[in-house]
Amino acid sequence: MEKFAHLKNQFLLNPAITFLNFGSFGACPKPIFEEYQRFQLELEQEPVQFITTTGLKYLENSRTALSEFIGCGADELVYMVNPSYAVNTVAKSLNLQEGDEILATNIEYGACDKAWDFCCSETGAKYIRQPIQLPLVSKAQFIADFCAGITPKTKLIFISHITSTTGLILPVAEICAIARERGILTFVDGAHVPGHIPLDLHRLHVDFYTGACHKWMLTAKGCSFLYAQKSVQNRLKPLVVSWGYKSMFPSDSVFLDHHQMTGTRDFSAFLTVPKAIEFMQEHNWESARKACHQLAIENAPRFVELLHSYPFAPLTDEFIGQMISIPIRTKEPEKLQRYLYEKYQLEIPIMRQEKLVCMRYSIQVFNTQKDLDYLHESLQEVLRETDFIQL
Repeated sequence: MEKFAHLKNQFLLNPAITFLNFGSFGACPKPIFEEYQRFQLELEQEPVQFITTTGLKYLENSRTALSEFIGCGADELVYMVNPSYAVNTVAKSLNLQEGDEILATNIEYGACDKAWDFCCSETGAKYIRQPIQLPLVSKAQFIADFCAGITPKTKLIFISHITSTTGLILPVAEICAIARERGILTFVDGAHVPGHIPLDLHRLHVDFYTGACHKWMLTAKGCSFLYAQKSVQNRLKPLVVSWGYKSMFPSDSVFLDHHQMTGTRDFSAFLTVPKAIEFMQEHNWESARKACHQLAIENAPRFVELLHSYPFAPLTDEFIGQMISIPIRTKEPEKLQRYLYEKYQLEIPIMRQEKLVCMRYSIQVFNTQKDLDYLHESLQEVLRETDFIQL
């Protein structure tokens, strides 16, 4: 990782903070942030032309760049501010009926659980959070656990590509293949995927997919996308009805008209995708990601030992990327997280997942062994001097 340490100067992060929480909201490198501000300035200098003409061309160029990066057609994706917006768009478009079932795991992102719970409570459908055995033993075991929840009433499978709290890469390609065989729609939450692990949407054969570009892909905040393969685009209703509905000047895609033209907003963040891709190419990002992964997994056993805990899966690239989540025993996770930040200037999440509480560290190019050593030393002190953590 030392050969990438110089890249820390490319980020705007406060140097006084040991930042081990890239997974939550990412962090934007200076060249990309400057590009973001350049677009914002152009918007303010001539808002009419930007919003109605030049900005739309920039959007097309950005979608084309993103489509090439994630393996799909430019007319199969639309930008959205975050994955929650995308999940709501799909959930509120499915015409759910009483008795229909949406199958997910019990380790999904909480905000998405809430979106499905809301839509199901409004329609009489059921949101099934299929119990998953942790720690994971193998792909085969996970697939067996999950698919035991499929019934004739399953209308859609919703599953994370990389889970948030537990930090696990799930075998979504295999799940999508099983769903296709059974005629079930699939929707993958890939919030943590772009820029983190390789993604080829056409090879995945998924119906809907959402990802965040402002996390591991390094763009400005508020840049995410919804992918819908063409055969299912006509099922989606605009979450916000605006000028794109029954457009006076329609494009070649009703999908884009409905979901891109949603009223006045600053969409400059969407336009930073090409610069982010350029930045990653310039800095040998594939090699950087592998180094981050290696640093993450090499350190996991020492934290597992310190906390008298266990990893959620075998420490291989089959299940683990640049995030490691470890169960931690604490009665006050929110207070522990705040204590680590205020006393040690450690930015690291302590998160709840049903009865579990997890400490998750994320490794990005600016992190070094020194950061993880400091986390380890700080936790040792917390264990000695407080009762926040129980062993």
